[in-house]
Amino acid sequence: MLEALGLDTGTEAVYRAMLAEPGDGAADIARRLGTTEEAVYLAWERLAELSLVQSPAADAGPNGPNGPNDPSGPNGLGRPVGRPEPVSPALGLDHLVTRAQTELEEHRRRVAAARVTAARLASEYAELSARTTPVTVEHLPDVAQTRAKLAVLTDRVREEVMVFAPGGAQTEANRQAARPLNERLLGRGVAMRTVYLDSVRNDPATVAHARELTGLGGQVRTVATLPMRMTLVDREAAVIPVDGDDSSAGAVVLTGRGPLTALCSLFEMVWETARPLGDPARRADDGDRLDRQEAAALRLLAEGHTDEGIAKRMGLSHRTARRIATLLMERLGARSRFEAGVRAVQRGWLPSDL
Repeated sequence: MLEALGLDTGTEAVYRAMLAEPGDGAADIARRLGTTEEAVYLAWERLAELSLVQSPAADAGPNGPNGPNDPSGPNGLGRPVGRPEPVSPALGLDHLVTRAQTELEEHRRRVAAARVTAARLASEYAELSARTTPVTVEHLPDVAQTRAKLAVLTDRVREEVMVFAPGGAQTEANRQAARPLNERLLGRGVAMRTVYLDSVRNDPATVAHARELTGLGGQVRTVATLPMRMTLVDREAAVIPVDGDDSSAGAVVLTGRGPLTALCSLFEMVWETARPLGDPARRADDGDRLDRQEAAALRLLAEGHTDEGIAKRMGLSHRTARRIATLLMERLGARSRFEAGVRAVQRGWLPSDL
């Protein structure tokens, strides 16, 4: 429960055990938790790094905390003997929470600054490139030709592939079609970054597919919503569906430095705010704030999207989208979606210019 502060499950368990029984040594704690003394010593080291324990006072006596007969010490296992003293959670955890909040605000500030800079550069460079580089559009009328074109681009790619994969859980057909292409890319040392929706974390098959990518050397992150399905190849070509809601309508292949610069900047901005697949979901500490999924749903709600539209954009089931919308309206005390938008702006959950 304290992963966001730097404590894994085992370290937190040792800390709780120390608070419950301050006099216990490493052997006692290991026995109570059903783990090893080595694991307890590792947890003590991590707790010391986080300033949640204090080193024991030196004692040169044979039976003291640093003596050779200390029952809690490892006796020559290469770790310092003696039992550290736990720091009160009121002091230690408050310090960690404050530090985490500071780091979060700094990260948000850097992302906001990067977003402004990237948008400015994209606009300036796109305008310049549009005057010197021709833009081409190739229409691919159906799914089969789209996949065939992706296979050709995959064979030609030299350095990098970047993918937006919305729609929630990936179908078995999509996973089967993508697997050999991904293996060829990553086997050649091509950098591959993929962004899925947060909702795929609830689908074991899609998570397993994403972990296959990371196991081969790819990088996978998730966000609450994605603007479109998109594949960028070497920052020189983009494959985008004609209809984001109907993949059978085919796709287009865009080339030209102007549009590609803008699309690559869009990808980088989304990637910067996305969460690595291995990171656990986090809720805001403040009960009056929203998590990522709630914030995305609220924005769509205020924009007038139906439950079905919210479900489609966020890769959720219709029932889940309706439940989230209902809970948001209850938290806001709103009787209509318009009123929910007004109240959300008043609370600072949405920008006033939405």
